Amino acid sequence: MGKGGSVSDGVMKKILLSYTYVAIWIFLSFTVIVYNKYILDKKMYNWPFPISLTMIHMSFCATLAVLLVRVFKFVEPVSMSREVYLSSVVPIGALYSLSLWLSNSAYIYLSVSFIQMLKALMPVAVYSIGVVLKKENYKNDTMFNMLSISLGVGVAAYGEARFDTWGVVLQLGAVAFEATRLVMIQILLNSKGISLNPITSLYYVAPCCLVFLSVPWILVEFPVLRDTSSFHFDFVIFGTNSLCAFALNLAVFLLVGKTSALTMNVAGVVKDWLLIAFSWSVIKDTVTPINLFGYGLAFLGVAYYNHSKLQALKAKETQKKTPQGDEEAGRLLEDREGDGAGRRDDQQS
Repeated sequence: MGKGGSVSDGVMKKILLSYTYVAIWIFLSFTVIVYNKYILDKKMYNWPFPISLTMIHMSFCATLAVLLVRVFKFVEPVSMSREVYLSSVVPIGALYSLSLWLSNSAYIYLSVSFIQMLKALMPVAVYSIGVVLKKENYKNDTMFNMLSISLGVGVAAYGEARFDTWGVVLQLGAVAFEATRLVMIQILLNSKGISLNPITSLYYVAPCCLVFLSVPWILVEFPVLRDTSSFHFDFVIFGTNSLCAFALNLAVFLLVGKTSALTMNVAGVVKDWLLIAFSWSVIKDTVTPINLFGYGLAFLGVAYYNHSKLQALKAKETQKKTPQGDEEAGRLLEDREGDGAGRRDDQQS
């Protein structure tokens, strides 16, 4: 009984820890999204400078990442040649900067709830780009699933009360660049055996983002900020906002490292529904029945896609274990035959 009790206690502890990691990630992701909306929206804090906000985040995260990697040795740096950095990390940094810039810009024009609905297109973008770049195999049933997700998002867009074409273009661009970045990570980094966790990602990628973002910032936002003499840097607002953004990266590290990417996908669905509810009840964004019906269709499509991915992963794991099982069975058979031959020799002697 005592032994069984200790096992059940251990399992319960793991379950509670998993739920804790999920709760922390949902809270921080939720906070960063709502905080960014608050800062950028003209009806709230009214600081509509998404490039500047993204650069503040990247500067803060890069500084802390350098401290954690180089000073406190919290995470070991990944050995990487200059050639690999230029050919792999720099393109990923460029895509990441574009994704962050466009996604933050969308908060100026669209509601939080509608942005979450548009983000449901991420699996569609990742799969489509993967097929084009030959990282995914084309399958009719998967493509039909992608079309069902797209249809659901289309219905949600049709029912959007505050539809803004430019905002939708910005968010779709952000989804496309983020999906391309995820596929390029597989092609440029994972294929070379390089794996970056969120801290080392910021350590290597954040400086690239700053360089790429500085060009549009100088051309677009710097002249406006320079001429706005009334502007003063609010250390409390931007400091806490940047700290939340960095904490979110640590939460991703904990969630994926201690559970799985699939758990994060499921948690992401819960977070999206919470954000939609918060956007409707607190921020007072209009959420129509057509919105919810369309997102419901997209949600079912995304859930089925995640389920298919899980089944494929299980099948791969089974295939890996089967040859090992066959080898072990073969070795056992050889051992038994050897023991039998040894006994026969003993009997004959």
